[in-house]
Amino acid sequence: MLYNVMEIQEILPHRYPFLLVDRITELEPSKMITGYKNVSISEPVFQGHFPDHPIYPGVMIIEGMAQAGGVLAFKSMNEADQESSQEKVVYFMSIDKAKFRAPVVPGDRLEYRLTVIKNRGAVWNLDAKAYVDGKLVAEAELKAMIVDK
Repeated sequence: MLYNVMEIQEILPHRYPFLLVDRITELEPSKMITGYKNVSISEPVFQGHFPDHPIYPGVMIIEGMAQAGGVLAFKSMNEADQESSQEKVVYFMSIDKAKFRAPVVPGDRLEYRLTVIKNRGAVWNLDAKAYVDGKLVAEAELKAMIVDK
């Protein structure tokens, strides 16, 4: 384990119920990140999606991958910029080639694996994939930018 949920909250501004990364297990700055979220039936989203057939929404999977990408971007900055990371936030610029391949249900461990396609200054292009038990459940290309709050 590299970062637990408390350490992730020091990096990202997200909080319950919208912090969608529980742990970071691998990170190579400017190259890749692996993390996961434990999907629990007690999550508020399941009250409406769907009460009799709970499915974790695809948009939440995309957001979780983006949050993992935010950790990667922040941890890839030089040390001086990392110290001022509390004054910065990551904004989505685009989501391309999104595909949902299998449903994610309560009890699943949703693993996010992202690799850097390209990084130019504050802009990051990421290849994002999500897995459950080694099976690809979602993928997308994400573009994001680190900006001042």
